[in-house]
Order: sequence, then C-alpha cells, then structure tokens
Amino acid sequence: MRRTVAALSAVLTASTVFVASAWPGATRAAAETSAAWPGATQATSAETLAAWPGATRAGTAETAAAWPGATRAAVAEPPAVPADLTSTEVSFRGGGGLQLHGSVISRAGAEKGRPGVVLVHGAGTGTPREKLLGEAVAFARQGMSVLVYDKRSEGYSLFERSYQQLADDALGAMETLRRQPGVDPGKVGLWGLSEGGWVVPIAAARSRDVAFVILVGANGLSPLRQQTWAVAAGLRKAGVSGSLVDRAEHNLYRVIADGGMFPQPYFDPAPVIGRLRQPVLAIWGVHDLLTPPEETPPIFAKALEAGGNRRYTFRFFPGADHAAHLTPDGGVTRLPELAPGYPELVGTWVEQAVSGRAPEAQVSGPAPEQASRTVAVPPTAWWESAGVQLVALVIFLVAFCGYPLVALVRRIRGRRGVPPVKAARLVSAGGLTAVIGGFSYLFYVIMTGGKLSEPGPLLAGRPVVWLALQAVAVATVVATALTAARWRRAATRGERVRLGLVVAGGALFVPWALYWGLLLP
Repeated sequence: MRRTVAALSAVLTASTVFVASAWPGATRAAAETSAAWPGATQATSAETLAAWPGATRAGTAETAAAWPGATRAAVAEPPAVPADLTSTEVSFRGGGGLQLHGSVISRAGAEKGRPGVVLVHGAGTGTPREKLLGEAVAFARQGMSVLVYDKRSEGYSLFERSYQQLADDALGAMETLRRQPGVDPGKVGLWGLSEGGWVVPIAAARSRDVAFVILVGANGLSPLRQQTWAVAAGLRKAGVSGSLVDRAEHNLYRVIADGGMFPQPYFDPAPVIGRLRQPVLAIWGVHDLLTPPEETPPIFAKALEAGGNRRYTFRFFPGADHAAHLTPDGGVTRLPELAPGYPELVGTWVEQAVSGRAPEAQVSGPAPEQASRTVAVPPTAWWESAGVQLVALVIFLVAFCGYPLVALVRRIRGRRGVPPVKAARLVSAGGLTAVIGGFSYLFYVIMTGGKLSEPGPLLAGRPVVWLALQAVAVATVVATALTAARWRRAATRGERVRLGLVVAGGALFVPWALYWGLLLP
C-alpha cells in the first residue's frame, strides 16, 4: 500500500507541476488550515447564546550534541520591538528533541509576578515569529510577558505533521517562559491561532501547569472537513456552482486523505476540548472564511459543558477576519491592525483568569457570517480509494496512449496498416485531455482555494476551463461508442486488439468521469 500511495503522490505531484506552469498563481499555497480549514442561517447573538448549553529567537543555534538526540531548527534574526518593550532571546527543546528559538517580549520595567502567554502559530511550515509580532507587542503592552517562537519545519509539511508533536513544542516554550525573571510560573497560559486551535487544547489537556487557554479562529471540526469547506466556500464566493464545487473538490480531498497526503485528516478536537479544565477565551472574527464561525462555537460550548467546564468566554469581533485582524472586504484581505478591543479583552480576561475570577459561559459580539454549511467528508470506499484511482490512471495511460503509439511504431518501421479510425483517435486524445487536464485543474483549484478562489473566467457559474473539460469528456464517451461499433468490423486480429484497448479505456472512463463530476452539470 505504501508503494501505491507513493506512486499516486508522484502522479498527483506531476499534475501539480503541470498546473504551476499552465496557470499563473497556481503555486500559491492552499489557505492555512484554521481550525479546518456553508447555507447556514444567521442567528442573532441572543439566539446563538440560547443554542449553547448553559450559555448567559537568539544568537547562534546550539549544536544537536548539546541535547542528545536533538535536531537543530533554522535560526532567524531576532525581531525588533518598539522602544517601550524589551526582548529576550531564548532557545528551548520541542517535540522529538528539536531545538526551537524564540523571543520573550515584555513591557519595559514590567512588574514582577506578571502573567505570561505563549503564542502558537497557525498552519504553515517554518513560520517565523514575526508573523505574530503584532499580537506579541499588543499583549506585552497589556502587562504580560509573551513568548513567540519560530515554528518547526522539520517533521512538518503539507503531507506530514503531528498536532501532538506541535503540542510538545508549545509545552517546551511554556516551560521556558515560566522560568523567565519576573514571570509568575503559575500564571502562564497558551494562545493558539487557527491550526493552533487544535494544538493548544492538546497541550493544555496534558499539563496542569497551563493556567489558561486563548484560541483565535479555532475549529471544532476535523481538519479535512474544515479545509474542504474553506476551499468550497472560496469557490462559491467567487461565483462557482455545479459539479466542480459540489462533487469534484469534495472527492479530491477524500482521495488525498486516503492516499496519506493530508495529515491527521479525521482528528476530532471535541474530546480534547472536553478535557480542558482551564479557563478558556475563544475569539472569532465575524468574517472568518477559513473556519466555519457559526458551526464551531456551539461545538466548543457543548464539549466544555460536558466536561464540567463553564469558565469560558466567547467573543465575536465585527469587521474582523480569521485571525481577528481588521478586514476591509469581508475576510478576503487581512490588514495589519488587530480588531479594536481585542488586545484589551485579552489583557483583562487573563488578569481575571489567573486570579480565579474567570467569567462563566459568556458569549458576546455580533453573530458571525457563514454563507454555507460544512458537509461530512467520510473516508473513501474501496472502489474510490487512492489505490483504485492510481490503477485507473495507469489503465487510462495504457489504453489511450496505445492507439497512437502503435501507429507511430508502424510509421517508423515503414509498415502500412489499416486506415486510422477517427473516433478512436478522439477517444485517445479526449480521454488523456480529460484525465490529465481534470486532475491538473482540480489541483490548481485547491492550491488557490480559500477566502476567494481564482477559478478563471466563468460562464453560468461554471469555470470556462471546467466546461471545456466536460465537453471533452462528453465527446470521449460518444467517440467510445462509435469506436466500439467499428471494433466489431475490424479486419484483422491486431486491429481488434488495438481498438478493443481503446474501447476498454473509454468504458472505464465513463464511471470515472461521473465520479469526478465531468459528466454532471
């Protein structure tokens, strides 16, 4: 199975390379996984409230030898901070012995016994600490010491990651912050953005030393369901409808997950959230396009309440995006500025939480906007698995390439064969175009998906490229029927075998094209 997955990965990677050269912008990374990652009716704050149970970096890296078994991570230049703040460079050991580096940012002349918070990044490999410098500065000015670190790249990629290992990284950072001068070790908590919304609860459920939990843009659904929704929502926001968004995108993510190319696709965060005993502050921007902001909060509330934890505060910020930054266009563009009142809320709430006065079951702010509901993304059945998809691709290559290759060999050898069958030529060319072009365009779509996709020109809600591929698919099916009729009248045995191979490929193409939506409206 491992060889099958590797082979499928190679085929899909080749398709991606093809896309990158064919469409500008195709290499833009897929939208960051938030907490994964549409038709819902909007509820007022009061209605939503009632729906929730009980709601009213420094210097040079040390060598790996410094820590047995440790591996070095890349070291970046420490960030500059405003004059009213100080920055101390630290190094610590993360999951698997990886050495990580960060900065502890505090207010100049800050009082002793102050609380501290570790910032945990969202999705992305090797994300530098500067990515969260705005939050670190804002929280430090609220009287906290803030540790922000460079995210690991080793053991983390589009195809490999472990939320448990990332939680180890966060706990390593927290232990370092607890030892910093002036920081009260009993008042140190964790803050997680997006993917960090899965990581931080794992870490907090493991350690009683975590004093509080802050989550921004977190998600209560599985990563695969979130990401599938985010890309589909981006397509719909761009005006796309029909089989591309309703079937093809959805199925592609399922096959990718089955092929082992989507890490921890079915991770369920709810049980972990239910084990949290710390005060929880969860924040969502009203215009979150990467996490389903209407569906997620009730999941959090239900899990916390089931675990007996009512010390939670949920806040929705108007005019804010997935990261609680201001957005001028409904969440598509992220401005550097944080939502007004966000840092102050964090500062006030942390002070309450570490003093034992955390609010209970508080929900405030305008109702979030979610244009469409998420849908379940179940594992593939055997007949639609990554292995079967790979076998189908191999059959298509052999069947559709065989006809022209035989003709080429005959021409090179100077042999005169029977006249070519135009319909068979069409099956060969059309089948290859639909298969390679279909996968290439699908990968382009998911690589540029999220927030606002770039599907290209549309016609009646369908991307022109997708419509062209559908037309080619229909032509391939018709040509297959015509070739089958000609196959019965083939003059020689060799020609019957040659045409039979094309017909077999065309016959298999029909259910394949239906599965991927190429033969659906």
